[in-house]
Formats: sequence, C-alpha cells, structure tokens
Amino acid sequence: MRWRATARPASPEAVTDPTPLNVARPDDERAALLVWMHGTLRPEYGERPLTPRREPLHELISTILSQRTTHADEEAAYRELRTLGDWDAIIAAPVEAVAHAIRRSNYPESKAPRIQATLAALRDSPGGYDLDHLRDLPVKDALKFLTDLPGVGIKTASLVLLFNFARPVFPVDTHVHRVTTRVGAIPKMGEQAAHRALLKLLPPDPAFLYELHVNLLRHGQRVCSWYDPKCGACVLRFRCDAHAQYGDGVPAWKG
Repeated sequence: MRWRATARPASPEAVTDPTPLNVARPDDERAALLVWMHGTLRPEYGERPLTPRREPLHELISTILSQRTTHADEEAAYRELRTLGDWDAIIAAPVEAVAHAIRRSNYPESKAPRIQATLAALRDSPGGYDLDHLRDLPVKDALKFLTDLPGVGIKTASLVLLFNFARPVFPVDTHVHRVTTRVGAIPKMGEQAAHRALLKLLPPDPAFLYELHVNLLRHGQRVCSWYDPKCGACVLRFRCDAHAQYGDGVPAWKG
C-alpha cells in the first residue's frame, strides 16, 4: 500500500497523483490509519492511562457543563453548583439560581434546566443517583439508559461509560470530529453519525479508545484548530486528506 508523503496542489486541474484520498479507501485501510494516528500522537501528547478522574455523576454533570466551555470554567461552574447543596437541593432550587451558579459555563440559561431535569430523572430511576449499575449492563443498554436522560446525548453518554467504567465506546467531541474528518478516517458527517462510523473502525479496547480520544482532543485544541490550523507543525500531515488537497492552506472548519 502506498501513502502520500507530500501535499497535492490545491488546484484540481493540477492534480496528477492518482493515489486516492484516505476517505475513499476501504474500511480496513481507514482502520489502520486510525491505529497509525494513535501511535503517531502518543510521542506528542504522551501515554494516557485509563483511570477515572472523578465520580460518575460528577463526570456526567461536568460533561454537560463543558459544552462550548473551557476546562477551567467547567470546573468553576461545577464547584459553585455544588454550593447550592446536594442533588435534591439542586433539583429544588429556582432555575435562575442554578443558572447563576453555573454562569462560568457558556449558555447557563439552557444548561440549568437540563441539569435539573437530568438529576430529577436519575432521582426517580431504580438506581437513583448511583450510576454503578452501568458497569455491568450491555453497552447498548447502558448507552440507552444515559441518552434517555433529558439533555444527555451520545457524546456525553459515551464519555461517562469510557472514562468511568472502561466500556468500549468512543466519545466524539468537536475536536475529535474535526481531526478525524480532515485526515480522512471518516467522510464529512454529523457528530452523532461520526460516533458510529469511528467505533466501527476502532478496536474494542477501552485503553486504546481513551488514549486516542484524549490525544485527538489535545491535537485539535493545539494544532488542528477550527481556523488557521498549524499544518506545518502537524505530525499527521503526511497522511492527511486536507493537507494533501490544500497544503498549508487548509480552510476553516465548517462542521
């Protein structure tokens, strides 16, 4: 198999290299590409052991807070949210008080009622606020349990299951989605569809999935950014569809 080592000219008329883009390759070759990305990113960002960083419900609520929000502001919002009291007290609090508590998170007015509704649904479920039963449920059932909660999507559900319970799922946030699409591991599609498309190609190894997720996120934040990606500093550029098409002039992401 021959992979491109240099970028193609930006002009379609000037393209003479018949080598297909990654995105046009069969599943097994794109699966191998993802394994290569995993190994190539490790020296850049380090090995990432899979160890839970916080309790499952903390992870769930913090992930809701994290959407379009920096990690520092997410943590600040969570800390102030917990000053309202226990989970029952947060459910019972005026929604305006919850929104004020999480004001460091973007869109607090929409996140506050979602958090209260999620907590209320958990309170009334057979396990209550304890999510440990997700450890032993079939993955499909565990995902359904979480995505049935108000305001919990596939990304949040996958993150909780992988981070806390080492289940073989792959969270796709905006950075993971952007990098894997630009490189050509998957065609252009929405984030929800990308979860299914990537998981189909990836090995069912939670430690591998976790490290790839975290390192793709870091790469998207630091190098393969929304605007003006730093292609010259990108260790993936030699096998990247976007770089093959545009060289160092990869356009802004329009996901």
